[in-house]
Amino acid sequence: MDTRSFPYFQNCLGTIDGSHVPITMFSSRQAPWRNRKGILSQNVMIACDFDLNITAISCGWEGSATDARVLSSAILKGFNLPDGKFYLVDGGYANTQKFLAPYRRTRYHLKEFGHGHRRPQNYTELFNHRRAVLRNHVERDWGILKKRFPILHVGAFHPIRNQIKIPAAAAVFHNIIKMRGGDEALLDDLPDNIDPADCDSTQR
Repeated sequence: MDTRSFPYFQNCLGTIDGSHVPITMFSSRQAPWRNRKGILSQNVMIACDFDLNITAISCGWEGSATDARVLSSAILKGFNLPDGKFYLVDGGYANTQKFLAPYRRTRYHLKEFGHGHRRPQNYTELFNHRRAVLRNHVERDWGILKKRFPILHVGAFHPIRNQIKIPAAAAVFHNIIKMRGGDEALLDDLPDNIDPADCDSTQR
């Protein structure tokens, strides 16, 4: 963890975020699976630590489900944190003792503090900036997952019960690769193996 984050985030276990993974579905059952962009997807939540290991994943929620709803379901199913520990979440989640969201009505995206933007002007902006630096780990993890496993970019022509398992399988392999010393930098030189534009998004 960045030493500038101590002591304020010393009990932080990592960070959480959701991402939409395309799916295919019979037309009669598509409605709840359409996300706000009109794409058929499942809303997948991952939690990761600051070494980019995936520590938890929740798959299978329809694309219309909110990130907060996916997290609430994961908690009901046993996603628990030790007392005094917490994860960082974005503004789409409720702020609680165990899931720390940014200050509202204050810039909090990392790009809002980048080149050409003002430095943090007060304690709320400073907190949001330090928090954004740490939370960027989960965005990096999603980027690595989708680069390493291009199937996460497209809907697979399998029964839905199998499609919802694909992100979990990818997460397991991702952790195994990291345990074996895999280098994510190698992915920068690899082309995508699947072009979503070449894939039909309807169930055959």
